[in-house]
Amino acid sequence: MAKKRKVKTWFKVLIGLVLVCALALCGIFIWKNREEPAKIKAEPSAELSQADGPKMEEIKEEETSFTLFMVGDGLIHGAVYYWAEQPDGSYEFKPMVDRIGEIARQYDVAYYNQETILGGTEMGLSSFPIFNTPQEFGLNMIEEGFDLVSTATNHSMDMGAEGIERQYNFWKSHDDQILMEGTNLSWEERNEISVRECNGISYAFLSWTFGTNGIPMPEGMEYLVNSYTGYEDEMLEQVRRADEMADVVIMAIHWGTEYADYPNDNQLYLAQALSDAGCDIIIGNHPHMIQPVQWINGNKTICFYALGNLISAQFDDSLVGMMGAVTVNKKTKGDETEITLSDVKADLHWTYGEVNTWKDMEVIPFTQLNDSLCPGYQELYNRMSKIITAMDDSIQVGGF
Repeated sequence: MAKKRKVKTWFKVLIGLVLVCALALCGIFIWKNREEPAKIKAEPSAELSQADGPKMEEIKEEETSFTLFMVGDGLIHGAVYYWAEQPDGSYEFKPMVDRIGEIARQYDVAYYNQETILGGTEMGLSSFPIFNTPQEFGLNMIEEGFDLVSTATNHSMDMGAEGIERQYNFWKSHDDQILMEGTNLSWEERNEISVRECNGISYAFLSWTFGTNGIPMPEGMEYLVNSYTGYEDEMLEQVRRADEMADVVIMAIHWGTEYADYPNDNQLYLAQALSDAGCDIIIGNHPHMIQPVQWINGNKTICFYALGNLISAQFDDSLVGMMGAVTVNKKTKGDETEITLSDVKADLHWTYGEVNTWKDMEVIPFTQLNDSLCPGYQELYNRMSKIITAMDDSIQVGGF
């Protein structure tokens, strides 16, 4: 009887071991079936999202820029064109402005103001107070790398409507090299806004003057010169339209008090009004003196109140002119565009000519001067360069 009970005990143990093994196998099977389907489900889902679902494309961000260089008045007195005359009767001004041209050619866009009318030799050359200038000066400035020129000045009507037309035809014959604004041959042209592009950035260029030294435009032909006196609202509306058409608006404006080194109240008022209307870069002239450079509206607009003379046969501080520069930046991300200005700087140049004769006249940056060319040039530079930052000490002086 004892032996029989022992067999039953071992039989029970064996059955128990079988049950334990069976439970273990079931557990493994259940565990695998819980893990594998999850893995299989995830993989097809990823494939479907890539093949059939909408793709999330990364928004591209693009940046571009262009550099602008600027100088002041081409004020061509008799002494200037006298020393430019060649034996064959033509005129060559390049030796006088080539040092400035070497700098201008390093920039994407370069501007200057044609103070005196380019009526050409056929009309008879003349100097102060009624100017007429050889057209070779304009040609030489193109050759020096300048591609923007303003012509709305107080001397625009010195040679009447014929002088305007002759100058206009000269500039238009070089329209593929330089953009002229400020004088027109019709109302339609006066109302037009010229927009050009550099490195993917569009810019509108405008030019206006306070007046024409009391010389009236023929009745019905007030379109000849962009004069803002009595037409201030029209000028500001043109700026607003230009702001809608281009990334950047550049205004060349003739204003201020002659031989003053600080802007008057009217300049300050107009600068603010131009900035409010959408102007980004204001290039002022007329005083024949340099005036300060200032940011307006929280670095929205940079204003060069007056660049002074590029070249002239004037005197004293009027022989000192300003070079200015700014970088225009454009950042595009999707449908959003941001325009900013940076790297604003200014520096000085001086017009050399032999005492009393003006022979060997040449415009020379102060960085290339010495005491033999301009005695006391360092003291002159220290005094005049303070004018640049008189209204805004953030402006960089030098760097050309």
